[in-house]
Amino acid sequence: MSESVLRLRDLRVCYGSRPPVLDVQALEIDAGEIVCLIGPSGAGKTTLLRLANGYVRAESGELEVLGSRFRFGLDDSNKQRDQTIRQRIGFVFQGFNVVERASVFNNVLWGSLGRQRGLGVLLSRFPESDQRLAMGAIAEVDLLEQATRRVDTLSGGQQQRVGVARVIVQQPDLVLADEPVSSLDPVLAAEIVELLVEVARRHGATLIMSLHLPALAQRFASRVIGLRSGGVVWDGDAQALDDIAIAAIYGSETSLPAPESGR
Repeated sequence: MSESVLRLRDLRVCYGSRPPVLDVQALEIDAGEIVCLIGPSGAGKTTLLRLANGYVRAESGELEVLGSRFRFGLDDSNKQRDQTIRQRIGFVFQGFNVVERASVFNNVLWGSLGRQRGLGVLLSRFPESDQRLAMGAIAEVDLLEQATRRVDTLSGGQQQRVGVARVIVQQPDLVLADEPVSSLDPVLAAEIVELLVEVARRHGATLIMSLHLPALAQRFASRVIGLRSGGVVWDGDAQALDDIAIAAIYGSETSLPAPESGR
């Protein structure tokens, strides 16, 4: 029986007095799954990922992340996210989230900051083992030739590879990726999604990513969760995601992404 990595029960997230941006009765994701969240803008994809990472709190319900349980509402335990849990979660951002004036190597090395203690954090002194790990991660994302270059000299696709390498250094059990390819052309987008999937499988991590193109989800994910108006409206095997399911998820939106041809 697989270990649950993420579990939601009767969970609602609201911003102010507006309707809930996330309203999920039950959702569970097991260790090792490659899961893609799809849905129209405002469906709750980013909120779900930010909730899992501890960036937002729910109004009510129950959340379990990597075995740590949080209850919200009347019996809110106000339990703070343990630093150990944070270290076990890697996040790949839509806007790359890199330090542009720093080198590729330093950006990747900073992924190990969560393991540093005492003066090592203040002085940014990293053990040799972390430096070797950073170089290995840079090689894994095929950026060895760019290791000493400033990040702002790289293309968008290369900058996102830096973000993936930084997550590798973090050595997480759970990788969250929020629209990691929305600013890239279709060819680069497919390359980055494929890289994320390969990295997760190679390192035994669970991957949950939100994507704006259903075709990428069909091509690379093992499971697809469709969100609409904050709720789960579809959940199943990626290969079962057909035009009828996509229409149910996106409704009558005229901005529905056109599917790509082939795998």
